[in-house]
Amino acid sequence: MKELNRANYPAAERPIKILQFGEGNFLRAFVDWILQGLNDKGVINANVVVVQPTPHGRIGEIAAQDGLYTVCLEGIENGERVQSRRVIDVIGDVADPYQQYEKYLGYAKSEEIETIVSNTTEAGIALDETDTDLSVCPKSFPGKLLAFLKARYDHFGGAADKGLAIIPCELIDHNGDELKRILRELAVINGMDDAFIQWLTTANHFTNTLVDRIVPGYPKDNAAAICEETGYNDVNIVKGEVFHLWVLQKEPFIQERLPADKGGLNVIFADDITPYKQRKVKILNGSHTAMVPIAYLCGIDTVREAVTDEDAGEFVRRLADREIKPTIDLPADEVSAFAASVMERFMNPFIRHELMSIALNSTTKFRTRLLPSYNDYRERFGRSPEHILFALAAMIVFFRGKRGSEDIKLADDAKYLDFWREVWQISDISELTKTVLSAEDIWQQDLDEDDNAEKVARYIKSMTENGMRAALKAFLSEG
Repeated sequence: MKELNRANYPAAERPIKILQFGEGNFLRAFVDWILQGLNDKGVINANVVVVQPTPHGRIGEIAAQDGLYTVCLEGIENGERVQSRRVIDVIGDVADPYQQYEKYLGYAKSEEIETIVSNTTEAGIALDETDTDLSVCPKSFPGKLLAFLKARYDHFGGAADKGLAIIPCELIDHNGDELKRILRELAVINGMDDAFIQWLTTANHFTNTLVDRIVPGYPKDNAAAICEETGYNDVNIVKGEVFHLWVLQKEPFIQERLPADKGGLNVIFADDITPYKQRKVKILNGSHTAMVPIAYLCGIDTVREAVTDEDAGEFVRRLADREIKPTIDLPADEVSAFAASVMERFMNPFIRHELMSIALNSTTKFRTRLLPSYNDYRERFGRSPEHILFALAAMIVFFRGKRGSEDIKLADDAKYLDFWREVWQISDISELTKTVLSAEDIWQQDLDEDDNAEKVARYIKSMTENGMRAALKAFLSEG
């Protein structure tokens, strides 16, 4: 069997016009897959340079295959099984800024670079006020991007026509606006001059986005069979569902450089992405985030197993029906139809979506995916949503780091892992609960209100003493 690389596969040669922060499964199965379609249809002629946003990543594996990899899509569409295998050849180069900082900044001087896309998880778009030494690779994603844009500004003498289209795909509200705000604030902290800050905020164009595709990643169960089908040995296969949706806020500058809606795919430039964002993040991502600690601590490993489980599945459906759907400002029938489609997608028999792959950065995900529903529910009904409180209790127990006798491989921002480690040094459950709920630096609000602490402490006590399955059954029996 041949190795998948440019010596063995007829990959197209294109100019590198897009710089991409992130080499993970989602970007490769979503944005890069869309870019492949746009190139194949002649809408654009552009390859990507992928930048590794953290010190540890998959740049090496990607470079070993000359940027080539296979996207496998499987699902049910109109009642029929749909399956596709497609080699993606849009990654023309890679750069690890931690080891190749000069190479990374060299792309800032490129006449051909037009667009930047990113997906650094919800935790990536955050201000790190200590990112003040741009002579070496900055720690944060905004720091790296600021260094890149400053190098571009200096090289081109502040030319207004050298600004870039910047398209973040992180799942936070107003991601483009927030990234722009943080970049400006970080530039001020770094003492950069007003002329650069003006160029940063006016010559560059940011858009808010919403992305939607379930991407479980490498299909370890049938990777060998896929390689047999394609005829190439490929260690970078990525599997996803057929469904996809990319909504971008209308911005003429960005539409001109990346007319992603012209390729016949489910890509929309909308005047307001809020309705799309609200229903997707609250229902799909919120359900995912609530599901993970509950189902995993019940001994369940995948999304499909969770939603088909008698107890975990019932919890997820009740959460969506009773506490999430009522907070969404769209027609009820439309919200219900979307929620039903999400449950169908969760049950896709061709996708093995590991719960632990969703567990990455769970602390931030709870804040960004479930607290908006929590707050909207309280505003509308004057009380706290019980299922979200139970999910919070489950997450607290999850971060104890044990599933029975098995250690859980917790993956989160170091400061959050330190927080949870300190929390679980507290022996009194009531004190532990109040410490978590009142941590405003974690949640950006005080959750110790009404009888929240009493309820969450009761749930935690039930989970730790009786096990998650018994605690879940008891909760569901309460109605």
